[in-house]
Amino acid sequence: MQKVWAGLWLLLIPFSLPAQSVDVCVYGGTSAGVMAAVSAKRLGKTVLLIEPGKHLGGLSAGGLGATDIGNKFAVTGLARHFYRRIGSHYGRLEQWTFEPHVAENLFGTYLREAKLAPLMGYRLRTVQKEGTRIKALIVESSANQTVIKTISAKQFIDCSYEGDLMAKAGVSYSVGREANSQYAETWNGVQLLDKHQFPDGVDPYNVPGKPESGLIWGVSTEKLASNGTGDTKIQAYNYRMCLTDDPANRIPILRPARYDSSKYELLLRQIQQKTPRELTWNLMHFVPMPNRKTDINNCGGLSTDMIGANWTYPDADYAERERIVQAHEDYTKGFFYFIGHDPHVPKHLRDEMLKWGYPKDEYTDNNHFSHQLYIREARRMVGEYVMTQANCEGKAIVSDGIGMAAYTMDSHNCQRLVVTDASGKAGVRNEGDVQVGRFPPYPISYRALVPKTGQAINLLVPVCLSATHIAYGSIRMEPVFMVLGQTAGAAAAQAIDQNVPVQRLDVTRLQQTLRQNPLLDGSRPELLIDNDDSVRVNQEGKWDLLAKGSQYGKTALLSADDKAAVTFKATTIKPGRYQLFVYNPTRRGGGGNPDEVAFQGDKSARVTVRVFDGNTNKSLTINQQKQNNDWISLGTYLFAKGKTPSVTFVASGSAEPVLADAVLFLPVN
Repeated sequence: MQKVWAGLWLLLIPFSLPAQSVDVCVYGGTSAGVMAAVSAKRLGKTVLLIEPGKHLGGLSAGGLGATDIGNKFAVTGLARHFYRRIGSHYGRLEQWTFEPHVAENLFGTYLREAKLAPLMGYRLRTVQKEGTRIKALIVESSANQTVIKTISAKQFIDCSYEGDLMAKAGVSYSVGREANSQYAETWNGVQLLDKHQFPDGVDPYNVPGKPESGLIWGVSTEKLASNGTGDTKIQAYNYRMCLTDDPANRIPILRPARYDSSKYELLLRQIQQKTPRELTWNLMHFVPMPNRKTDINNCGGLSTDMIGANWTYPDADYAERERIVQAHEDYTKGFFYFIGHDPHVPKHLRDEMLKWGYPKDEYTDNNHFSHQLYIREARRMVGEYVMTQANCEGKAIVSDGIGMAAYTMDSHNCQRLVVTDASGKAGVRNEGDVQVGRFPPYPISYRALVPKTGQAINLLVPVCLSATHIAYGSIRMEPVFMVLGQTAGAAAAQAIDQNVPVQRLDVTRLQQTLRQNPLLDGSRPELLIDNDDSVRVNQEGKWDLLAKGSQYGKTALLSADDKAAVTFKATTIKPGRYQLFVYNPTRRGGGGNPDEVAFQGDKSARVTVRVFDGNTNKSLTINQQKQNNDWISLGTYLFAKGKTPSVTFVASGSAEPVLADAVLFLPVN
């Protein structure tokens, strides 16, 4: 017995691995973390990327294959390069919908190309500081907490979804929703609206009409506060589920462990009030992915969002977070099983659900279920500058922009509670869902990535950045995280070179680096000319501005004038061989995921486009009714030094209006 106790005691003694010192330490192997690490390495720094889990890429490799963008103009640098490489995999210029394993493999490729070996399976234990400078991180094995390692660095970047490094470093942060009054906003705080809502008549009690029977599962005892009130509640998490209907690749959705059908009673009551004809846009939202797969998101009153189950997650310890994650996994597996098998669910919905299963070729080390819970929002830094609703709407514009966002101010529901209507009848309502958009891309302040002066002089926070709840709802998209991750990596390298605190960085120099060397490898940059470029774009005849479609940037040009033409002049292009593309927006819609390429007959099927290579003109005809929200190729051209090539759209000879938007000159290496 004494030997057994001695053995157990030895297992509890911390075992320290050799310490490691680098220029830049990145914590969190999310999409932002990979881009931050690659960026710092491409700028000549030694880098270590630490990931607590077993996988790289965060949610981009965890099921969110239907990329939320808002406007592709906002996606620049390595982020744009990522979607181009995804496109190459599928035989296109760029692609924004993709399978999880394709994304994860690509993130690994970026690290291998940069000769970076990530430290996988280690999580943050403590942060060592001297005054306002972080000196080192103590990390522990996620599987065996007695194995620890010390990582010292000159600069640190927190790319975790939770902001753990930021918090342990003593940096100010917030959790939940600010009151509207705090930052003069209108869409923050409590918002009882109509999206993803229950129909009227859904009773909240275990025994309908009897409050004494208690509340049905999933309904909170919280009381509805007045509109705009601040609180510590956070928007719901879920899994972005990759399923397949391919029989050769499909694993049936079986009854999961810890299955509890009572968790879906509200779904039955919802269906009783309003029975849907099909699953998508009713009980969940299916987005088709390549190879007969899906990205499934929340949709409706009760869906894949586990509303209210995540309130303690941001500041919880690791054990409590694991319990919350497991609860979400159990809920999600049970949700799909319930719809497919519970006899109370209408047969046509059961039959549709049974067509789907887990894909054999995804998440092969995790029983084919996603490894990444969608942490839509956790901690948010309160830094040198706080991004607010005014920034999203263009009412406050920063001069130190180092990336852009463009998505709708978007919050999923934060709570599910009992609300009494005007007649005094109690019903179930979701609260917190906000979807307010229709604004163009806007700049994100560099100061929103750095802590307040006096807190941490060598830390950058590109994911849990400084923003209010509602502004963060617009910024928190994976492509933007990649852009900000690249910014943070470049800023960390520059701070080392300048030997200055991140708060005193020369932001103008950083902006020049990101603009002139977008891939941070010295390669010949592409040239993208948008129609809003008043210097390079010359109009003839009558052109109207299109601002409510899926245009690239703020607007596109629209004309049915026989005398109209518009020329895009590549005045600063470097000589060499280039592929030319023109962007083909829709006249309506936009936002969300942009890969819809359905036929649209409200544009011209025969548009004349003239390409001038500096010596001769070439005339082509393109069909704008097809390849919507996509690039249309004009071919490959060689541009000589001292020449100014151009692309001209001609509106004459077309029965339908002609659109002129962005023109892309893509280097051919």
